[in-house]
Amino acid sequence: MGQTGRIILGVDGGGSSCRAALVADGLRHEVTLGPANVSTDFDRAVATIREAILALAAKAGVGAGKVHAAAAHLGLAGVTGPVIAGRVAAALPLTDAVVTDDRPTTVAGALGSGKGSVAAIGTGSFLGRQADGGFRGIGGWGFEIGDQASGAWLGRRCLEEVMLSLDGIGAATALTQAILARFGDDPAAIVAHSMAARPADFAGLAPDILAAAGAGDPLGSRLMTEGAGYILKGLAALGWTQGEPLCLTGGLGPAYAAWIGQPVVPAQGSALDGALALATRRAGGRP
Repeated sequence: MGQTGRIILGVDGGGSSCRAALVADGLRHEVTLGPANVSTDFDRAVATIREAILALAAKAGVGAGKVHAAAAHLGLAGVTGPVIAGRVAAALPLTDAVVTDDRPTTVAGALGSGKGSVAAIGTGSFLGRQADGGFRGIGGWGFEIGDQASGAWLGRRCLEEVMLSLDGIGAATALTQAILARFGDDPAAIVAHSMAARPADFAGLAPDILAAAGAGDPLGSRLMTEGAGYILKGLAALGWTQGEPLCLTGGLGPAYAAWIGQPVVPAQGSALDGALALATRRAGGRP
């Protein structure tokens, strides 16, 4: 990472943890704290970020005032637009910070400064592309109305197909039978589970779906094909073309490589690396 003579600060805040890094005098210092999703618990997320900033200052032996003046980029889960981004910026002591969702930082971390696209598929999902110095993302709207191809989406779709098979509308397969057996062969137990389940609970079925698809189960294969179809449509909407770098990230992303039929490249770095890179670019250093 290029040096600008300034302190560089990057934050990757998510629903399970907040990772932050500071680069000063050519040395990188990192801390990891608790959740920092600003839509789930705004006050807690801001407090966690503040704590991370102070911890980095102490770790680097730099005065808090100097860290507050750092060139900073914060990529945070729960930032859905400029209003909440502005609230976060106003609640922090940083004087030169850009606050975005975690899509630009994930893409910048995965691709470096190069042109390309990323499909980030885990419990949730989003797609992003950077080209000619700009970024565009799609998806990431949450489980209730989005997150197609994600682990949570796969799990919910699988349970839907199990119920359709019980109604005689869909075909029973080894996967539907295995899922039904998991719930004691009781459809009411599936209904009760689905009403209380959170996205991570639905995503807990994803390993079974992947294994079934790999074994040729018709339902498992169809669900992975549906997910891959969404990814390919999303990439086309972003302007990605064959031959352009494509990176599949997240806990589930690499599993789609066999289903999308396109060459993929490994991620160069993490979303935290991307946050630092974006802050460095803005401060005038190399990407």
